[in-house]
Amino acid sequence: MISWASFLTIIGMLCVTYSTRLIGYFALRNRTLSPRAKQMMEAAPGCVLISVIAPYFVSHKPHELFALAVALLMAARFSMLTTVLAAVAASGIGGWLLQLLG
Repeated sequence: MISWASFLTIIGMLCVTYSTRLIGYFALRNRTLSPRAKQMMEAAPGCVLISVIAPYFVSHKPHELFALAVALLMAARFSMLTTVLAAVAASGIGGWLLQLLG
């Protein structure tokens, strides 16, 4: 069973994450964004994805490095969803194979 501290931490993270979305919505709902601001807002999800992926560049686990290579190759040709699904599958299958063999 989950402890109260863990539960409250999860609820706190949920509130903080959702409040950033609400603040952004209310701050920008009646404004027209410049082309530069629109480009920045469109690039933001990519920046978040890079912050999640970046630690794997220094990983010592072979299946994570393999999944990173798959992600980089897929990103050059396919959409974001296809790339993420392929990288997750590569990491999962690679980890499973390493566990099976090792």
